Amino acid sequence: MDKHLININSSLRDALSALNSLSGSAMTLLAVDSDGHLRGTLTDGDVRRAFLAGFDLDSPVSEAMHRDFRALGADMTPVEIRRVRNLGIRLLPVLDSEGRVVKIIDLNCHTTSLPLRAMLMAGGRGERLRPLTDATPKPLLKVGGRPIIDRNIEALRRVGVDDITVSVNYLAEQVEAHFAGTEVKCVRESEPLGTIGACSLLPADGPETTLLMNSDLLTNISLEDFFIHHQAQGNDITIATISHVVSIPFAVLTTEADRVTGIEEKPTYTHYANAGIYLIRSALLRDMKPGRLDAPEFIAEKIRLGAKVGHFPISGFWLDIGTPADFRQADELLKLTTPWIC
Repeated sequence: MDKHLININSSLRDALSALNSLSGSAMTLLAVDSDGHLRGTLTDGDVRRAFLAGFDLDSPVSEAMHRDFRALGADMTPVEIRRVRNLGIRLLPVLDSEGRVVKIIDLNCHTTSLPLRAMLMAGGRGERLRPLTDATPKPLLKVGGRPIIDRNIEALRRVGVDDITVSVNYLAEQVEAHFAGTEVKCVRESEPLGTIGACSLLPADGPETTLLMNSDLLTNISLEDFFIHHQAQGNDITIATISHVVSIPFAVLTTEADRVTGIEEKPTYTHYANAGIYLIRSALLRDMKPGRLDAPEFIAEKIRLGAKVGHFPISGFWLDIGTPADFRQADELLKLTTPWIC
């Protein structure tokens, strides 16, 4: 963050040096006072205009800075960030209640900043992918030249999620070694805990929302749209879904006892299937008892207790790599369309 900050009393010479060091990132400086309060922004264009107005290299930044800047409070929402991003603004300062810079979002690198934590389930054996998984855990299998799980980690980071935990069990030491030295945390299951049971190992405090997903999925789901939908609907749990179309090759009757009440020729039905990605109000996870638990069982129980559960159809790409054929398909697809998918 510091590379984008400059004191309002610094010289324009210092400002040009600082701007030059920003090559490859947003070419904007945030001008702050000695207490860290944001007073303006400065680009190389602002400096050029200051020179044309008669100022020189020793003039202070305060003489050239742009005072009509856009910033967000620390309680910003993803909808507000999207609105600013759509204006073409690249560098977005986040201010505390007193106007001090507490965070800077480069909207070219991070499209938003979602206030949630993530749990990726990576403890399964990947039995259907044997022999590929005999010596390598499924999330570390490379598709398109990169481990599957890394693609999901990067998708999370692009939307500003840094609080990431990975649950491990089968060949756990390989996954732990893969993330050693990174900010990704690993929690080891003492026994297989199912598709949600490892959430009992998460800290009781933290963000109000937890994103849970299988680590071996390939998808370009919009996590931003997913979260905004979850909040707008006021859901306790939102399940990402994929549409599954079933076509019946015969005429189908509707009946009452032995009476035919209707007939439809070769109908097509659309069903929504669980995509293995969930947004869950974190408070629902705090009372989980240790032990094996699968997500459908957990969600069914919460519905019975009155929780509001919704779903979010994925409009883009989704692939569950369950078989060697799926793996080969994913590998070839990613080699051809990596920018589109991830």
